[in-house]
Amino acid sequence: MTRLALRRPDDWHVHLRDGAMMAGVLPDSRHFRRILVMPNLVPPVVTGAEAAAYRARILAAMPPGQDTEPHMTLYLTEATDPADVVAAAASGLVTAVKLYPAGATTNSASGVRDIDRVMPVLEAMVEADIPLCVHGEVTDPAVDIFDREAVFLDRVLDPLRRRLPGLRVVLEHITTAEGVAYLRGAEGMAGTLTVQHLMLSRNDLLAGGIRPHYYCLPVLKRASHRAALRAAAVSGDPRFFLGTDSAPHPTAAKESACGCAGCYTAPVALACLAHVFEEEGALDRLEGFTSLFGAAFYRLPPNEARITLEKGAPWTPPRRRATGAGPVTLFDPGIALEWRVVE
Repeated sequence: MTRLALRRPDDWHVHLRDGAMMAGVLPDSRHFRRILVMPNLVPPVVTGAEAAAYRARILAAMPPGQDTEPHMTLYLTEATDPADVVAAAASGLVTAVKLYPAGATTNSASGVRDIDRVMPVLEAMVEADIPLCVHGEVTDPAVDIFDREAVFLDRVLDPLRRRLPGLRVVLEHITTAEGVAYLRGAEGMAGTLTVQHLMLSRNDLLAGGIRPHYYCLPVLKRASHRAALRAAAVSGDPRFFLGTDSAPHPTAAKESACGCAGCYTAPVALACLAHVFEEEGALDRLEGFTSLFGAAFYRLPPNEARITLEKGAPWTPPRRRATGAGPVTLFDPGIALEWRVVE
């Protein structure tokens, strides 16, 4: 197969940042019809009014002719007003609420430290049928960083779902076999998978020297976990769908003594996914993963428009993307890609 037509994909987890950075990276989401925009700005997007203002800035920065539709999220804090969340969702402005355990990842200092303090919000979300997107890691310093997702399932997520069985949850950027197994046994849940976790293992990050542009959170895991993620992605199980977690940082902030977490994958995401699905003998299932399952979970119709990918001579992605906030280094898949999106 050298040509593949898909319904227009959606990206159900993307970081655009704000200001000059946002203006520089937004065009790289042009192949996606809908994007779920993360709220971890500084300060975070907590209220409906803040989400409306952020959405207006995104639309103002959208290049002419780009019809990507931003879907907004609210950052859950221990001071979040349940009524504001429900009103923002009812208006159609907000698609989901994002739970960051405090200190878990980039700009998460305002996140949740005590789940009991946000129960009124979560209970209101159950009644209003608003999904909760979860960064699934504990921040206990006694827990090894490679185990933090698995421990989160036991300590936080499973007890929460037992208390609120009607809460619809997205376990974002799953990185472990434990996360895949948990989701397969759960009702009312979905999970997103990223490009980097489908392509790389922790050896790519650490063996032979530290590669800061492969550093993300949750951190890359063993190759055996990557195999479990790939099996989930190509399984045709509608609980697993694409959320790139594409996360731009200035190159200098990544290549520093305390580098930022995040891989900037948006420009090459679809080409990389076609490579992965072809390796797994599952190109016929790529459309479900990128274009159908996420929309179904968020109770939206599939996109009618289509895009085409073609396989041809190997090509190497550009190294950097220039932005007004400084250059951003693109994700390097470590291979010459053969698939590309045909405009």
